[in-house]
Amino acid sequence: TRGAAMKVVGLVSGGKDSCYAMMECVRAGHEVIALANLRPPDAGDAAGAPAAAAGEMDSHMFQTVGVGLLCPAIAECMGVPLVSRPLRGRSLQTDMAYDAACPGDEVEDLFELLRDVKEQFPEVQAVSSGAVLSTYQRLRVENVCARLGLTSLAYLWQRPQDEVLDSMVQDEVEAVLVKVASMGLKPAYLGRTIQDLQPTFEDLHEQFGFHVCGEGGEYETVTLDCPLFKRRIVLDEVERIMVDDVPFAPVAVLHIKALHTQAKSDSE
Repeated sequence: TRGAAMKVVGLVSGGKDSCYAMMECVRAGHEVIALANLRPPDAGDAAGAPAAAAGEMDSHMFQTVGVGLLCPAIAECMGVPLVSRPLRGRSLQTDMAYDAACPGDEVEDLFELLRDVKEQFPEVQAVSSGAVLSTYQRLRVENVCARLGLTSLAYLWQRPQDEVLDSMVQDEVEAVLVKVASMGLKPAYLGRTIQDLQPTFEDLHEQFGFHVCGEGGEYETVTLDCPLFKRRIVLDEVERIMVDDVPFAPVAVLHIKALHTQAKSDSE
């Protein structure tokens, strides 16, 4: 993936991995000219359960918590356009390989999204994604890219998770937890930064093999600031929602109700 500089669209969920993957793209000499994301359907389409109110969907491929407001704000902070589509498909083809188009599968939503990107920005040559450990995700992104004649860039792929997390912290990625779903993680951790929680993650890894980057679904994040941002994101109103109050591993999400972006200080 390290060759001639390419114009790249960044697949963004709002979380730390997709933002850090774009940082690595830029470090490798590529230019991120647009962002793309699949957002949960409008609240009216998925009302009812507490998780639905927070944007939580059962997707094998895409983070949905925090996406609605965050991705437009990230595009604003980076000064690039955002192409977005609602995520309407489901995880139908759940075998590891994804060799042929499966109508109704969420992967086809990704195909339509990146086809939209190509139509709007025909100069785009490559797609950046934040896959670290999931072969399932990587193969599906590669399938869609191949069908559209795009190069898949996954700069975090198979890097040791402790090294990736440490690099994010050292490179000043300010990301906060918006979902907890693991033994050892408390709902009180919602809204805290990966920098604050890095020692906790490392302790949990030593105790029972916790994935420090959350690659096992242990937690999800949203990125409020990173070196690619010309502005930073401030959360104005949030609500903690308990999705499943099981004693050993409660599942809770942080519903972002309002935010704004603000100029960075000269020192940032």
